[in-house]
Amino acid sequence: MIPAAFAKATIDREGAVGEAWLAELPGIIDDLLTQWDCEPDGEAAHGQVGVVVPVRDAVLKVSFPHPGNVHEPDAFEAWGGEGAVKLYERDDARYAMLLERVHPTTLLEHDEDVVVIAGELHRRLTIPAPDGLPRMSAQADVWEEELRKDAAELDHALPPYVVDAALAVVEELGRDQPEILIHGDFHPRNILRADREAWLAVDPKGYVGDPAYDATTFLRTRAAHQLGADDLMSVLNHELELFAETAELEPERIRRWAQLNMVQSAFWGRRHGFGRARGGSELDRFIALADELALSWIS
Repeated sequence: MIPAAFAKATIDREGAVGEAWLAELPGIIDDLLTQWDCEPDGEAAHGQVGVVVPVRDAVLKVSFPHPGNVHEPDAFEAWGGEGAVKLYERDDARYAMLLERVHPTTLLEHDEDVVVIAGELHRRLTIPAPDGLPRMSAQADVWEEELRKDAAELDHALPPYVVDAALAVVEELGRDQPEILIHGDFHPRNILRADREAWLAVDPKGYVGDPAYDATTFLRTRAAHQLGADDLMSVLNHELELFAETAELEPERIRRWAQLNMVQSAFWGRRHGFGRARGGSELDRFIALADELALSWIS
């Protein structure tokens, strides 16, 4: 019931704590299946932090107990199935949910109207935030500290004015953000084909903040997906404008958040690598792309 790849990734990431949780996980799943009167109906799947067990007309999701996974059910509850999968049951103590069942096909695998689909879905998910959710603005001091530290310590090609522009975004947009529920990890792999609607969002973080920030995660994934396309910057700028139009957001605000995101990504790649590239020429290509976007998206 526990996919081997998920078990390995959890232990690699969490160490002994992850190994101990994995030992308890089969029992947790059995208890939840009994508690919610469910029978497994297919092979278990997994994301980065959670196991998903198909049951009839639903799925049981159990996530590793980490602060970043706390508010996922709160976001689903607030949306009430509008643009996202429905939440049927929740067990917060065990980081578990019973959710609407959707298909494994993601928007990343879809070819037509990808940006329009995502923008329209994002617009529907942008609602007043319920009480008790974490504020993205609380990250502003951490963002500033990390930017200054990375700029000073890392060997990089970003001119000082590019880093200064990112710091300005933190100061001018990051410290005072709207009281809006945002997904927090809005990218094509977290938009799945469904039956009740064509596409529905999954795996939210449940933050309160600027919807334009959320848009940058989608654009960053699109940039990596289209690396190597002819006139990549023109394509990405067109997609930014199209996403802004369909999501009813200000394109300039998205562009500023995106510039910060790209500077952060350029530094992160140099310090840690990326999930798709830990080293070698592939990592160099992604870092070069982040550098280019950080320069190109300065307002």
